[in-house]
Amino acid sequence: MKMRRRAALAALWLLLVSASARAQTFGVRAGASADPNQFYAGAHYETEDLADRLRFRPNVEIGVGDDRTLIAFNIEFTYRLSVRPVPMWQFYVGGGPALNIYHATDNTHPEGGFSALAGLSHGPLFTEVKLGALKSPSFKIGVGYSFGR
Repeated sequence: MKMRRRAALAALWLLLVSASARAQTFGVRAGASADPNQFYAGAHYETEDLADRLRFRPNVEIGVGDDRTLIAFNIEFTYRLSVRPVPMWQFYVGGGPALNIYHATDNTHPEGGFSALAGLSHGPLFTEVKLGALKSPSFKIGVGYSFGR
């Protein structure tokens, strides 16, 4: 009896996990930043809606140029708004804290930061603008693609 119950619970757990995994996406991004002046590329993960149109979208971006390298770990949330009358287009806003690791000649140091963002997506394609505070790049513009949309 206990074995059947465990098997049923395991099967239920697998169904729940696989159903929620379909709504999650991974993607890639690239763009340019100012202060520091760099080109960057990275990857992101996006959850399904946590609440009405609110999603968690952490990402990592690696910037090169301006005599340094920046690895930015961004912990961002996005809120999606519908652009009417065309529901395929999505406007979103968001932001969150960041851990920025700067590396220049024989000197590596972590810095905290924050970014606010606004973007527009059409299916799997998106473009976004970020404004940074503290030790995050002051301005970023980029494009990306989300797999699984």
